[in-house]
Amino acid sequence: MLLYLRLFKESLSFAINALRNNKLRTFLSLLGITIGIFSIIAVLAAVDSLDKSIKDQLSGLDKNTMYLTKFSFGPTSVPRWQRDNFPQVEHDDFEFVRRNIPDVDAIAYVIFGSSENIRYEGKTVSGVNITPVSNGIYEIENFKVEKGRFYTESESYSGAPVIVLGSATATNLFDNANPIGKTVRAYGRKLKVIGVLKKVGSGLGDSPDERAYVPANFVRRFNNGGANGLPGAVIIKPEKDIDIAAFESVLKQKYRAYRGLKADEPDNFFVNKLSGLTDFVDGIISFMNGIGWLISGFSLLVGGFGIANIMFVSVKERTNLIGIQKSLGAKNKFILFQFLFEAIILSLMGGVIGIVLVWIVSMIASNMAGDFDFVLSLYNIFLGFALSTFIGLISGVIPAISASRLDPVEAIRTGM
Repeated sequence: MLLYLRLFKESLSFAINALRNNKLRTFLSLLGITIGIFSIIAVLAAVDSLDKSIKDQLSGLDKNTMYLTKFSFGPTSVPRWQRDNFPQVEHDDFEFVRRNIPDVDAIAYVIFGSSENIRYEGKTVSGVNITPVSNGIYEIENFKVEKGRFYTESESYSGAPVIVLGSATATNLFDNANPIGKTVRAYGRKLKVIGVLKKVGSGLGDSPDERAYVPANFVRRFNNGGANGLPGAVIIKPEKDIDIAAFESVLKQKYRAYRGLKADEPDNFFVNKLSGLTDFVDGIISFMNGIGWLISGFSLLVGGFGIANIMFVSVKERTNLIGIQKSLGAKNKFILFQFLFEAIILSLMGGVIGIVLVWIVSMIASNMAGDFDFVLSLYNIFLGFALSTFIGLISGVIPAISASRLDPVEAIRTGM
C-alpha cells in the first residue's frame, strides 16, 4: 500500500513538473479534455434544468388529464390534410361531455387565444397570452390565488367581463398597487380585475405568470366559432382510482356517436393525455442528451489524443531515466503505473477545469435567466470526474505499456 502511495506521489510530482516545464504543450493537451468535459456537463446540466423546470410546472396537474381537441399534442399517423379538415371542438361539445360522460372530477372549455394588449390608464402591456377558459380550469390546474379570487361558475357561463391576471402581468400593469377592482381594457372592451394568481415561475412554454384568464363565454360573444373561429378544447380531469383506459374508451365511443361517425369511419378528433405529453417531453430530453453526447464526444476524442500525445513525448524525454530506474530494480508495473497515473492526473486537471467553468457559467446563466434555475447536480459532477479518469486511463495505457517494456540497456543508450 505504501508503495502505491509513494508511486502516486511521484506521479503527481512528475505531472506538476511537466506542467511547469512544458506549459504551452500541456495547455494545448488539456484544452481538448477541458472543452469535452465542459461540453458534456454543460449540455447535461442545461437539459436536466429544463426537464426539472417542465416537470415542476406539470407536477400540479393530474397526468390522467385529457385534452379533447382537433389537434394532436404528439406525433401522429393521421395525415396533415386530414387533420386540417377535422371540425373544431366547440362549447356545445363541452356541454355534451359534461352532461354525458361519467366519472369526471373536473372539466373546462378552453379557447386557444392569441396575444393581446392589456391597458390600464396610460400603461400598456403588449403580447399578453389571454386564455379564454371556463372556471373548471381552477380545479384542473390547481391555481393558487394571491389576491382576490377566480371567477365563479355563474360568471363563467354568463360570460362576465372579468379577468384574472398572472403575477408578472399584474406587476407590469400596476407595479406595487393593488389591482383588485380596477378596470382594464383588452379585446377593445372593459374588464374588471377580480384576482391575481401566485407566482409559479417559468417552465414549458410561456409562464402562467405572464398570462391572463377570462371566461370563455365572454370571448364567444364577439368571436365567431366554427371552422374559421379560434380553436378550442375540452379539458377533462377523470376521478381518481378509475380505469383510465376504460374511461377513455367510453369517452371516444360516446363522442363518436355525438358526432355521427359510423363504425368504419376514423376519429375526427384527438384525445391527448397529459401522460402522453410528459412521455413526449421525456423523448425530446433523451434526444437532446444524445445529441449533446455525440457532439461532446468529438471533443473528448481530441482531448484523449492530446493526452496520449503528451504521454508519448514524456516517455521519449524520460527514456534515459526509465532505463536507470529499471537497472536499479524497478519493475515493469512500477513504470507502467507511474505513467498511467500521470495521464490520469493530467486528464483530471482538465476535467476539474471544465467542471469549474460549467459551475461559473451556470451561476451567471441563473442570474440572467431570472426564474429559470440551471442545476449542476452532484451526479453530473461525479460523471465529469469519472469521464476524466476514463479518458486519462485509455489515453495513457499504450504509452505506459511502451515505457514499461523498454529494455534498460537500450533505454540508457538511447538517452545518451
